[in-house]
Amino acid sequence: MAPSIIASIILVSYKRTMHLTTKKTIAKMTNLERLFAFCILLLITCSKHHLIISSCLASSDIPADKIIEQKLDQVLKLPGQNFNLSFAHYSGYITVNASAGKAFFYWFVESAEDPSSKPLALWLNGGPACSSIAFGEAEEIGPFRPTADGKSVYLNPYAWNQVANIIFVESPAGTGFSYSNTSSDLYNTGDRSTGKDNLAFILGWLERFPQYKGRDFYLLGESYGGHFVPQLSTLIIRHNKAAATKINFKGILIGNVLIDDYHDQLGIFDFLWTVGLISDTALKLLKENCAHEPYLNASSECGNAHNFAANEIGSIDYYSLYTPKCTSSSSTTSNLLSKRWPTLLRSQSYDPCTEAHSIIYFNLPEVQQALHVRGSPVKWETCGLTVHYAWKDSARSLLNTIKELTTSGIRIWIYSGNTDAVIAITSTRYSLRALNLPTVGSYLPWYEDGELGGWTQQYEGLTFVAVNAAGHEVPLHKPKQALTIFKAFLAGTPLATSKQFSDH
Repeated sequence: MAPSIIASIILVSYKRTMHLTTKKTIAKMTNLERLFAFCILLLITCSKHHLIISSCLASSDIPADKIIEQKLDQVLKLPGQNFNLSFAHYSGYITVNASAGKAFFYWFVESAEDPSSKPLALWLNGGPACSSIAFGEAEEIGPFRPTADGKSVYLNPYAWNQVANIIFVESPAGTGFSYSNTSSDLYNTGDRSTGKDNLAFILGWLERFPQYKGRDFYLLGESYGGHFVPQLSTLIIRHNKAAATKINFKGILIGNVLIDDYHDQLGIFDFLWTVGLISDTALKLLKENCAHEPYLNASSECGNAHNFAANEIGSIDYYSLYTPKCTSSSSTTSNLLSKRWPTLLRSQSYDPCTEAHSIIYFNLPEVQQALHVRGSPVKWETCGLTVHYAWKDSARSLLNTIKELTTSGIRIWIYSGNTDAVIAITSTRYSLRALNLPTVGSYLPWYEDGELGGWTQQYEGLTFVAVNAAGHEVPLHKPKQALTIFKAFLAGTPLATSKQFSDH
């Protein structure tokens, strides 16, 4: 084995030893104990990952240290996984700010078929500070879904890694497993710092996985991702103009997105009134007190108007108006069903308690260890409320940013489920109308396997897709249709607007 390879193994294994051992524990170790811990980890690493480095390098242009880093991040098997996989997946940390000790947790799943030929996509959830592992991976587009008892996982038949390599990242720091050693970061986060850190994450991730440099790259997201994705897109385009090594950025696909405070809120209020959830009085109060307020950190008067409306609306799931809420009884029922008929919940039927299942699963110490979580076990939450409520800067509108992106040459698709009362389809349509983009063709229904999927409108530089009977998380409520949208988006082809041509 070449000396450079041995040096790479030693360096990476030493870093992992320091990573997996808390500062407090390291401080108590003697130098001999540290060396012993490192040697043990080196032996475990080489045997666990079957590292025959010389043969691996013979057929690869990837530097030795990167091969080892990837092997160390590879997830060999998830707890409760009783099936084999046709693809590899990896999880770990990418440092986005070394001086602050800030690192983002990622989970990367290769495409199920021929990953070397498939594009690369990054998924960002919103909140802000809600986990892309909790939502994007575990209940929307990812391959792994926790079972109702939260002890095992099953495969999502409509996972998007069927057609692309997908990275899920928990952003910003304070979200999920992502962290900063500078505690003040959690109270001083906002749109600008998150965009900067997300770009640093992409560049750092591509350094760890250099085989994906130059691959077609897409940004995906939803909800407050309507801020994150367009802002990050602008930063990528700016980076590409100045950097020698460019990101091969091709487009964005975002769903049920917050993109303009005024039009988004006005759309929500009109939607609630139109479907009969609020009175004329509530509509008037909301428009008078909230329409010109920021979406985040609104005034107390706006809060009072929302409380008045909420009392009229009653107990519903705002994220999906016409499906049941998750309650203790529904959670118990889904748990019993999963035990008696384990394949039942793997169909397209909707489980309202998916988030509850994820909270159990990702807090299991053995799961955190399998995913290489720093300092595990740690308390994992689906949304980082400390960061959310301390958010420092939130753009009031992304309309100018999106309009500029429509002339940049990248592909832009925005989709919206029509039963969402958080970012209503009315909100998205008001915002798109405010862009004043010329339309191309007619507003038409689209079909999936001969069934109505929704409606679509092509604008100059942007495609809008309405999804029928879907809530805030379209891939959760309509997984098959969502996968059809993703396939069409990647191909750059319109959705089928006649029944006989509806197969993607």
